[in-house]
Amino acid sequence: MIVAVASGKGGTGKTTVATSLAAFFKGATFVDLDVEAPNGHLFLMPEIDEEIEATIPVPVVIEDKCTYCGLCAEVCTYNAIFVAKDTIKIFDELCHGCGSCSYFCPEKALVEKPKRIGVIRKGRFNSGIYIGGILDITIAISPPLINEVKSYIKGDRVVIDAPPGTTCPMIEAVKDSNYVLLVAEPTPFGINDLGITLKVIKDLDKKAGIVINKSSLDTGIEELSRKYKIPILARIPFKKDIAENYSKGKLILEIPGMKDIFGSIWRKIEESI
Repeated sequence: MIVAVASGKGGTGKTTVATSLAAFFKGATFVDLDVEAPNGHLFLMPEIDEEIEATIPVPVVIEDKCTYCGLCAEVCTYNAIFVAKDTIKIFDELCHGCGSCSYFCPEKALVEKPKRIGVIRKGRFNSGIYIGGILDITIAISPPLINEVKSYIKGDRVVIDAPPGTTCPMIEAVKDSNYVLLVAEPTPFGINDLGITLKVIKDLDKKAGIVINKSSLDTGIEELSRKYKIPILARIPFKKDIAENYSKGKLILEIPGMKDIFGSIWRKIEESI
């Protein structure tokens, strides 16, 4: 069972929920796919056993073979190749490593070389497994690294910390999950972005539930829950001790009453699946 924890915007408490959810069950696997700004390790404090360099294949032109027919540029979805008369230019920073250009080149004038995009870290936290990706600072495209990190996922209970928002990185992170847990905060921005995220989840046809973080009596999120028929699984109260634990890098699971909340979340997810 793979549960992806997502949010419509940053700062809602997504990682706070994801790390405590993973820590609740012994033997669970936590996967940090928020590769541009991973911070799950700050709460789980894993011992890293292995670091793996992540690469993508980018094309290199063999000038003697190239006829500048332009077919490689036509098949490149990401506009990473420009061809003019007697000129070809490859923009590595736009390349997603799909291999279409070299595959379709009639002259076999394109070969591939590996380009580093980041690193994958594997280890353990307490009795759980940790897997996380870190995108290199100079790399602008994260889905290839997210996809590579996902290839290392194993285990019966997996919790994914997805990137915030509703763009390609988030979709790549959640598309293979069995359930998407949406963390929302009761603010105007939080409610607006939750609405956008719920539309995406419906389009992906994913089972989902909502956790309201910093919950107050009247959140405005209930209306969205009814509209999209996605249930509210839990409410994490707006309390000082929760904020203090978070600021110290501690799991909110350690606060009295939180284990009951996260146990209830797991049960409702399992019942839904």
